[in-house]
Amino acid sequence: MNTNYLPRISDKKLKLLLRAKGAVLIEGPKWCGKTSSAEMAAKSVLYMQDPDTSKANILTAQTKPSLLLEGETPRLLDEWQVAPELWNAVRFAVDKRRLNGQFILTGSVIPNRTIDMHTGTGRIARMKMRPMSLYETNESTGEISLEALFDGGTDLEGTSKISIGQLAFLINRGGWPAVAGETNEKIALTVAADYLEAVANEDISKADGIEKNPDRVKALLRSLSRNISNEAKTATIMNDLIANDEALSQVTIDQYINALKKIFVIEDLPAWSAKLRSKTAVRTTAKRHFTDPSIATAALRATPKRLLSDFETFGFLFESLCIRDLRIYAESIDGNVYHYRDKSGLEIDAIVQLADGRWGAVEIKMGAGQIEDAFKNLLKLKQIVDTKKMNEPSFLMVLTGTEYALQMKNGIWIVPIGCLKD
Repeated sequence: MNTNYLPRISDKKLKLLLRAKGAVLIEGPKWCGKTSSAEMAAKSVLYMQDPDTSKANILTAQTKPSLLLEGETPRLLDEWQVAPELWNAVRFAVDKRRLNGQFILTGSVIPNRTIDMHTGTGRIARMKMRPMSLYETNESTGEISLEALFDGGTDLEGTSKISIGQLAFLINRGGWPAVAGETNEKIALTVAADYLEAVANEDISKADGIEKNPDRVKALLRSLSRNISNEAKTATIMNDLIANDEALSQVTIDQYINALKKIFVIEDLPAWSAKLRSKTAVRTTAKRHFTDPSIATAALRATPKRLLSDFETFGFLFESLCIRDLRIYAESIDGNVYHYRDKSGLEIDAIVQLADGRWGAVEIKMGAGQIEDAFKNLLKLKQIVDTKKMNEPSFLMVLTGTEYALQMKNGIWIVPIGCLKD
């Protein structure tokens, strides 16, 4: 057992899914901790990328994959997509054994689905992992629970220990388990930089089997970073590249973006579909985000010092950090995160909606100077939502980089990201 393992919020979901299904697939970006989490729950392990056995494992998977499934359960099949034949073998074994908790599969690439691959519905549950949230890396105090806000909690308060300077550092460091808790800047920033190089030089080409130019990949990542937390369509990205003397065709941009999504580098934030009292048109364009904001800082070479001298960029990256954490916390309570923008120009940075229909609205403002504007936006949204067709908001929140968590007289919560948890 890994004695240095930092518990993950998703650990609870993994245990639950193993009790409910025959197999669980954990998907997410490389280096986010999928294997470590799975190892904590597994009783036996098959490492498909082990250099000593990978060739033999692939050959066995192509001839008699059932041999690779033998072992104490739950059996972990790490990076299963190296041998796609394992998917149907797992599905068949689950049907044959008729027992839950048989297999855990991990994957950092969504494989091209072959014609004869079963969907796995009913047999294989899916869960997504991301890099660590601030609560998981022990930077957030966790005094304000998202679940408690949904349950109507009022006696909540907290004090963040994260300064603005530390926020800039944490955005650059990211939530990579290898540097969780690391305070040395030179060490902390190496993982995101190495990740970027691996994506550009190897991983993106493996996603679809099409060789790609690393310099062009990096140019696209820089453009996406310059447009992070914005609704940037392909045409916007293309124009941005041209303006920076890094022109790519629309076909190339679309191909690269699709590949980046398959390896979980890009995770755009979808628009929320609300039922409104008026006929105001709701925008449907997703916002650009990476699975971790440190990917953007690595692409832009934006050190903590540089962020502190460019608060506009800092603000967009802070929003992306908050979206990462909100997604992690929301999914642990069976929820999803969206953004809202309508034709009138009203924009809400995040809508957290649970499977039972409850929802909360979140404006993300790093400093105190924009909080009053955030109040106006949140209250306006509350007024235009048709509560005859959907629930009243469970809470309205301004998520900040400030120090104190409290509920204002108007009912809106001010919550520092350094106080939040699931």
